[in-house]
Amino acid sequence: MVQASQCAPEGGARTPVGTVTVVDPHPLNWLYITWNTMEEPVRTDERGNIVGAAMEDSHWEDATLVVKVREGVRFQDGELLTAHSIKRAFDEVQKWKAPHPPGTYLNFHPDTRAHCPDDYTIRFDFPEPDGLALAKFRGFHIPSTRFWEEEGFGYRKLGTGEGHW
Repeated sequence: MVQASQCAPEGGARTPVGTVTVVDPHPLNWLYITWNTMEEPVRTDERGNIVGAAMEDSHWEDATLVVKVREGVRFQDGELLTAHSIKRAFDEVQKWKAPHPPGTYLNFHPDTRAHCPDDYTIRFDFPEPDGLALAKFRGFHIPSTRFWEEEGFGYRKLGTGEGHW
């Protein structure tokens, strides 16, 4: 709680004081946090159809999904979202044995690789066809660099991002 004496006088500049701790005991709180603090390549519309979010467009070239990243998207901390942001999130999560607590059907094949030919294109090379790739993007969270450097799904505290769900 902020005491009145800690606030700037009326009309003056305000400086944040203290720490706000949010406690949400709901077992799905990680979903609410990620959906409200991170980006995803796609979202779903009111009818459940997949629509681009950070992803502007995509197409298949044999077993490679080529994704065009929407330009001008920024994270809440102001960092620009690029194909490299998506690649980092993909590479980090691919390290985990069980990336998605809701079910392994959301996991990408462990031999899938991603690379960025430029700042707004990312290519996902699949070892076999994956008809659910775009749907899996709905559960694929893209945080800013600051997230990975400071917290990373519990990396600092636990050394890994998996297993503590």
